[in-house]
Amino acid sequence: MSVYDNYETVIGLEVHVQLATKSKAFCGDDTTFGADPNTHISVVSLGHPGTLPKMNKKQVEFAVRLGLALGCKINPRNAFDRKNYFYADLPKGYQITQDKEPICIGGALKVKVGEEWKTIRLHHIHMEEDAGKSIHDIDPKHSLIDLNRAGVPLLEIVTEPDLRSPEEVDAFMSGMRQLVRYLEVSDGNMEEGSLRCDCNVSVRKKGDTQLNARCEVKNMNSMRFARQAIQFEQKRQIDIMEAGGSVQQNTLNFDPATGTTSPLRQKEDAHDYRYFPEPDLPPIVLTEAYIQEVKKQMPPLPNELFQQFTSEFQLSVYDTEILTEEKATALYFLDISKNTKHYKSVANLIINKIKPWCNDNKITISDFPIPTDSIPAFVELIESGKVSSSIAYQRLFPKLIEHPEKTPDALAEELNILQSADEDFLEKIVNEVLEKNPDKVAAYKKGKKNLMGFFMGQVMRSSQGKAEPKATTALLMKKLS
Repeated sequence: MSVYDNYETVIGLEVHVQLATKSKAFCGDDTTFGADPNTHISVVSLGHPGTLPKMNKKQVEFAVRLGLALGCKINPRNAFDRKNYFYADLPKGYQITQDKEPICIGGALKVKVGEEWKTIRLHHIHMEEDAGKSIHDIDPKHSLIDLNRAGVPLLEIVTEPDLRSPEEVDAFMSGMRQLVRYLEVSDGNMEEGSLRCDCNVSVRKKGDTQLNARCEVKNMNSMRFARQAIQFEQKRQIDIMEAGGSVQQNTLNFDPATGTTSPLRQKEDAHDYRYFPEPDLPPIVLTEAYIQEVKKQMPPLPNELFQQFTSEFQLSVYDTEILTEEKATALYFLDISKNTKHYKSVANLIINKIKPWCNDNKITISDFPIPTDSIPAFVELIESGKVSSSIAYQRLFPKLIEHPEKTPDALAEELNILQSADEDFLEKIVNEVLEKNPDKVAAYKKGKKNLMGFFMGQVMRSSQGKAEPKATTALLMKKLS
């Protein structure tokens, strides 16, 4: 047993969600990603003296939407504060945020870790603005500053220290990304900085209940890097404690090239930021009627759909996870399921044919050319035995994509692939197959019953897939007996 097995890791997250509003938190600057550096700025986002902030209503709405989805208590009175610190990409010298009165309190996110479900509690969610971006790898002598991001609206989600492993962090971030995309409050793109997290990591002996000094690894915009950073910190902190030392509370930087962390500065406490009420923004009061109106407009949520797909539609966990990963796919399945009871067949078609086709053609599932009302008819042809599954997938499906205006039944007739149970039709083909394979017939009659698959294959080949399987099997058994 390793010495590391005597310890457990305690992790709390501060997740920053960049909101999908068209303008910044406190001014009208454009928030579109990818513009030339320092083009989406104004006197307000640059912090010019005498300029005043103005609240973005969409930021408030998105905060309430996320809070409701996570089961938070929505604070009816919201005040803003100034968080003071100096950094080159913070033009005003302070950040407008919420300290004492965050918009969402409590709540939780249920996540799947392996085969187990775990509930991660939230402390709160607050609204704030983002800082700009410092770029250190373009110029060999200077750091460059892009202020396009300065003032972009954020929600910061602060968890309780409920996470115990890099895998749980991965599951939480994946679940949060899925949720913000379902709610359409953020695109959740970690590579663009729309979703990132600070990981507060500490270790303690198993069985201990007190929290030890934590180290905060800043700005993880990749789940892989977050896992690596936590794994390194686990070992580093345990090594310090095993050597008789104590972990110092620090803010850390993670270097992906080496997989190591290094101190940026001593970890700040709240008093270091000299919070005080933002004098230029009055408190925002949310009425119960407003909160209920936001609630009415909420889409179905991932966990709700997961339960519905596994219970009402009796789908496997594997199929459900794929179908509910993206809201568009889940809604597409729901739309089709209104007109058929063959839920498993529809799930197979979406997972194995429709989604791959959409990915290959770089389109969303909502733009898939076959109308949703044709999908139940396509599935019914297979389930009723009118068209074999393999021929439906290989021949009928591509033709439906080429001719989405035609019905599956009409195309099946055009392609001459409708299966037949006509006795005269089947008997002629079965007799021919048996006459051509007397040695196989003799072997079957001597006990090699697995040859039935061979005879079925020959009949299907001769009939070009048009022989109805049940009727064909019954006829073969009759002839062979």
